[in-house]
Amino acid sequence: MAHEIIALMAQYGVLLVFLNVLVTQLGAPLPAVPTLVVAGSLAAAGGPLALAGTMAAVVAGCLLGDSFWYVAGRRYGAGVMRLLCRISLSPDSCVQRSELRFQRWRGQVLLVAKFVPGLSTVGSSLVGAMRLRWPAFMLFDGLGSLLWAALWTGLGYTFAASVDRVLSAVASAGTLAIQLLLALLVLYVLARWWQRRRLLHTLRMARITVDELHQAMRTERAPVVVDVRPEASRQLDTRVVPGALLVDAQGIDRTVHDIPLDRELVLYCNCPNEVSAARAAKVLIAQGYRRVRPLLGGLEAWDAAGYGVERLPGAGDPGDPKVAGTTLA
Repeated sequence: MAHEIIALMAQYGVLLVFLNVLVTQLGAPLPAVPTLVVAGSLAAAGGPLALAGTMAAVVAGCLLGDSFWYVAGRRYGAGVMRLLCRISLSPDSCVQRSELRFQRWRGQVLLVAKFVPGLSTVGSSLVGAMRLRWPAFMLFDGLGSLLWAALWTGLGYTFAASVDRVLSAVASAGTLAIQLLLALLVLYVLARWWQRRRLLHTLRMARITVDELHQAMRTERAPVVVDVRPEASRQLDTRVVPGALLVDAQGIDRTVHDIPLDRELVLYCNCPNEVSAARAAKVLIAQGYRRVRPLLGGLEAWDAAGYGVERLPGAGDPGDPKVAGTTLA
């Protein structure tokens, strides 16, 4: 089997590279880097022109796949990113980290997106949802794809002799080598799953339901509701729980220092498993706050229950500045 795969790579290398990159960029959990390294090694026999053709196939596959998610993000916004993060191997930090990087770098984030786990999954949808113009998207995504292609195919091209020896060893081992590679891929996925399980275990704490929060907000001493989403996330999704305090989770301990330690705090986000809210809650508990709970289901659960939301004025424009630590009237 290994002989046949290597023969296919030698004969249809450029087409296989294009298809592998395309389906990977569309969201399939298929690694593309090994294919690029092997393709670069095989291109060494054909010289610089073969390498240029391979890199062109990589860039074309990236642009086609990324354009699909750019259009989806521009049309459906934050919902598409949450969908992508749920099917990724790092769903709990996928959206938040991507939004923070976009907030810092804007469209230039596409230059490094493919080198950053998680960001490569949602980068195109993110810039689409943030209304990055199409020409800018094509420029930055094309340059980022070219850098990514140059790195991995260039490595294969430069160390072609070493890669050839590895390929020969794989071909000699036959089916056993293919099975070993599949086993390693499965172990990688299991390791990421176990890492996520450990994260959720460390952040396990009591949640408050949206029904409980709604009832508590009608009492004389209502809890302080805190929106811990990044600013970029609030630009994408302008909904907020009425009366919520808007803060940055990275500096929440400084923002709420005027709130009495015995006051009840309810934190919410829009990330899977309320991870951002749970992390912020742990910070506040360490500061001495005794009654802190994340909102179960976050903003989505609150809105789905029909309790009503407010909208941040002008937040739909990603260029509008927002001030963390302000409260909606």
